[in-house]
Amino acid sequence: STAALYTRALAVLEASGEAAAEERSVLLANRAACHLKDGACRLCVADCSGALELVPFGIKPLLRRAAAYEALESYRLAYVDYKTVLQVDCTVQAAHDGINRMTKALLEKDGVNWRQKLPPIPTVPVSAQTRWGVPSAAAPGANTPLATAPRGEADQTAAGTERARTLKEEGNELVKKGNHKKAVEKYSQSLQLSQECATYTNRALCYLTLKQYKEAAQDCTEALRLDPKNVKALYRRAQALKELKDYKSSIADIKSLLKTEPKNTAALRLLQELNRA
Repeated sequence: STAALYTRALAVLEASGEAAAEERSVLLANRAACHLKDGACRLCVADCSGALELVPFGIKPLLRRAAAYEALESYRLAYVDYKTVLQVDCTVQAAHDGINRMTKALLEKDGVNWRQKLPPIPTVPVSAQTRWGVPSAAAPGANTPLATAPRGEADQTAAGTERARTLKEEGNELVKKGNHKKAVEKYSQSLQLSQECATYTNRALCYLTLKQYKEAAQDCTEALRLDPKNVKALYRRAQALKELKDYKSSIADIKSLLKTEPKNTAALRLLQELNRA
């Protein structure tokens, strides 16, 4: 297994006595990623902690450890790691998403005073903070391969993104032919490879046509998580919510949309219908 390869590489580094902290840290973080994939969350936590002892405030080991803590339902510890990542680099989307999930989970678990039960959040020294001006290698956009991923993994990511695009286009062709059921399958396969806003809004349109309003609303919510002002997502979610008779939320979505596009005629028309509903 890949984890075993990292273990061997670590043993070689140890044995050579020249164990560079950087290299060992990267290997531990990579082995942690394997453990995480295999669901061995405690091993993942141990490797990430080891990597962070060698090189403090590494974004990848922090994110991977947070994900492992989250899977183990140690939400407070996960929150601290996600928060630490944002101190290092405030542009890491995965950490923002993690904070949102943990806040929700902790609110449910510990009530309004959940923050008081958090362990202390480490202060990140300025030297470890990624400055805004520098495009950070450690915080790739959704589609760029991770900087220290073994070459094969990076290629896989690129291939996955390419395949996702093809599947999305196949879905679009099926929509044009009026085959919404089949299009949903294509979009779903595409989304498994790459979460893209447009794919969610396209699938939402199919669900609306198929009268699956709950699913349509959910897809729009996912799209809005990726792009909070997306006009299509707001419009289609408003349509779905109207069918689900949640008029209040539907009107709220249309009003958000009109902030971005005040002259959107379809939205204005829907708002009139909603006010009559």
